[in-house]
Amino acid sequence: MFIAIILIQTTIPGIGNIPIGPLSITIIPITIIVASILLGSKNGAILGGVWGLITFIRAFWWPTSPLAVFVLINPIISVLPRILVGLVSGLFYHKLVKYKINNKLLMSLSGIIGSLINTILVLFLIYIFYKNDSFNIYHINTNELLPYLLGIAGTNGLIEAILSGIFVPLISVPLQKIKK
Repeated sequence: MFIAIILIQTTIPGIGNIPIGPLSITIIPITIIVASILLGSKNGAILGGVWGLITFIRAFWWPTSPLAVFVLINPIISVLPRILVGLVSGLFYHKLVKYKINNKLLMSLSGIIGSLINTILVLFLIYIFYKNDSFNIYHINTNELLPYLLGIAGTNGLIEAILSGIFVPLISVPLQKIKK
């Protein structure tokens, strides 16, 4: 079921990303994080890997942006962070839920952590791999790439983390009740 949701979110415009002015807010991590809470970190990592593979393939076949052709053709950038979204957010939740911490709070924190992992890792890896090509890709000087990427993290990344922190428990709690 979750793989079908990811396929829909990644192929139908406006379902996995919410355009807000010049920003494009990615909500796909919410699906990965909910799956990692309900199905465990291993399954969350697998689902994240599916998202990453779709992202990688789309960079060649149907890129989501002109920049995707340059940066998302690298599987370390397109796949690895997505796997870690499911793995780390699931591990965080399942390790701490044993301590009887408020379930909704743990879900919210898992959502924030998972979303930030995606944003920070993708942007960090773009910087590491493409800082010397920043003018060709982003049309900015190399010394302007880090502030540019930090600006993305501070706008998109912050909004995505907040949305994940809100929506992960809103979705996970009822699904957890149904699962029991």
